[in-house]
Parts: sequence; structure tokens; C-alpha cells
Amino acid sequence: MTGSARIIVSIVVGIAMAGAVAAFAVAWRPAIAAIEKNIGAIDVLVNNAGYGHEGILEESSIEDLRRQFEVNVFGAVAMIQAVLPAMRKRRAGHILNITSMGGIITLPGLSYYHGSKFALEGISEALGKEVKDLGIKVTAIEPGGFRTDWAGRSMVRAARSISDYDTLIEPIRKRRMEASGWQIGDPAKAAQAMLKVALSDNPPAHLLLGSDAVRLVDEKMKSLQADFDAWKSVSLSTDVG
Repeated sequence: MTGSARIIVSIVVGIAMAGAVAAFAVAWRPAIAAIEKNIGAIDVLVNNAGYGHEGILEESSIEDLRRQFEVNVFGAVAMIQAVLPAMRKRRAGHILNITSMGGIITLPGLSYYHGSKFALEGISEALGKEVKDLGIKVTAIEPGGFRTDWAGRSMVRAARSISDYDTLIEPIRKRRMEASGWQIGDPAKAAQAMLKVALSDNPPAHLLLGSDAVRLVDEKMKSLQADFDAWKSVSLSTDVG
């Protein structure tokens, strides 16, 4: 892919109303077709729309969960479906889904957010295998903490109601709010890293961004492997015969 690639960044976040994603997906297809016709081929889609829901699972509503998935998962898939026909026809294209290190690791108080990002991780990886032979590449971008509004005004925080969780969630919420705007990650450097991936002829299926993401995911991988090894005999005991 050349340096002149046309990149469309998904920034549509106001589609969380019930049923809105389906209408959005239909509406965007002619818009994408018009862009392709009047401006040129969309070489890269960056699916960046999303937000974080912070809240203890027991204190968060099903509607909160639905809204989180509408934006973070269904909206991203709608954008993918809008650009895939033209990419498939050209046998070329690259989709960058901004997931999160939270699509691999988990922290208390972010169960709904993690669920949406784990979902987008799985979708990204499977999609990459589906379109690989069609010349289309898919990369899941997994940032750590960056100096954006994610933990500030963009975050939706569930009201507290169950005192049993106070000692767990209150210090975490306080630290997260105080750290907003002071995270270790530089958004400008993240953009340069993503541009490098977008222009690569051999991009990765997954890309961690930030030293915190590298450290925490490495710890998660080691913990997973330790669990797998410790229970390997039980895992192997379930085959027929």
C-alpha cells in the first residue's frame, strides 16, 4: 500500500439508541459508495468509535450493557460491512479496529467495557481469516492508557448502590478519575504507529500500544498459561474413549 492511501476514521458514536445501528448500517452504504465514486477508493478503515462504561456489574443495567455493545461492537461491525464490498471487489484494503488492552486483560468495574472489547477482538481475528485470501487485512489495535477523554467526560459511570463493593470500586474510580489526562500514552505517537501499520504490506493481526499494555498483557498471558498447565490433566480427560 502506498503513502497516498485514503483512510476513513469511524467517529460516529451517537448511534446507541435502540435499533439505530441497523438503520445506520443501511444509511452508510450509499454514503460509502458516494465517497468511493466521487473521492476515491477507501483503502483503510479505522474503527475508532467507542466509549467506556465503568460500573460494578450488579449495579449496571442491561440497558447499559446494550448501549455499550451498540457503540463498541455493533457500530464497528456496521462500518466494516459498509466498506467490505468495495474492498472485496478491489481485492485490497485494511481494517484497523481500535479495541483495547482491555480486550485481553480485565480490571474490576469495567465488565461491560471488557465484554465489548473482547467481542471486537474475536470479530477482528475471525474476520481477518475470512478475508485474508481476498487481499484484505485486519488488525486489532490494543492501546493501553492514553491521554484522551476515555476516562474523563467520555466515560459513563454507573451510580453506586451496593455497599458491599465500596472498598473495591471506590478507590479504583478515584484513581481512574485522577489519572485522566495524565496517562503514559501519547495519542500523537499512537497515530503514527497506526499509520505505520496501515501502510504495511505485512501488518500484524494484533498490535499493542503503550508500555503499560505490553506489561499487563504479558502478565495475563503468563497467568493464562499457568492455569492451562495446572489443569492440563483435567482438560485432557474429557475426550471420548
